[in-house]
Amino acid sequence: MLTVAHLSKQFAAQPVLRDISFALNQGEVLAVLGRSGCGKTTLLKILAGLEAADAGTLHLQGQDLHPVPPNARQMVYLYQEPLLFPHLTVFENVAFGLRIRKVAKAEIDQQVSEMLDELDLRQHAQKAPNQLSGGQRQRVSFGRALIIRPRLLLLDEPFGNLDAQTRADMQQLFLRVSRQHQITSLFVTHDSREALTVGTRFGYLDQGALTSFASVAEFVQDARTAIGSELAFWESIQQTSRSSG
Repeated sequence: MLTVAHLSKQFAAQPVLRDISFALNQGEVLAVLGRSGCGKTTLLKILAGLEAADAGTLHLQGQDLHPVPPNARQMVYLYQEPLLFPHLTVFENVAFGLRIRKVAKAEIDQQVSEMLDELDLRQHAQKAPNQLSGGQRQRVSFGRALIIRPRLLLLDEPFGNLDAQTRADMQQLFLRVSRQHQITSLFVTHDSREALTVGTRFGYLDQGALTSFASVAEFVQDARTAIGSELAFWESIQQTSRSSG
């Protein structure tokens, strides 16, 4: 589905991405964990065509992406901010991509209604974005992305601005919908638990270099992810609680 080989990028002689290589199959979610400033957003922007790589190749379904402009790559880039059209209703925000593709009205009505049901947004169809909660706005953004069936979904810490419970709900929603529609995704985050929740494949980006892991166990055991130490911490808390009980 997606093949990235020897991708490199620097800004003002400062390396940001160093010889990045990985491949994704249809329906896989590569969760890339990394601290702020490690190059996660630059990687997504290069895939989306918003930045140019200094070296390396990008192929999506066998197509060389370098000469393809962003609007022709059939990708969607989701940010922390939903970036909805404030003058359009929830229904029309979700329908936007179908309308500019000149899809028939009856088909738009059916597809948007089904998507709103899937995202539990039907009762908010005629509301404006400013009448919604943060989680609801992010669901609208998600629906607008999915309805055009992108070849690749790029997620840049999309749930980072949500409260803990809403974030957990959105992670589960993403899992359910991406599996149902077999969406291929690259999901970058600085939260190890989020990476474990949403990913089917795992990577760690550190100072522009990507480490890919063959299994969940390898990802958890790598000291840089800090997952092992976090698990040990919670296990010690439970043991203390049992002992005091």
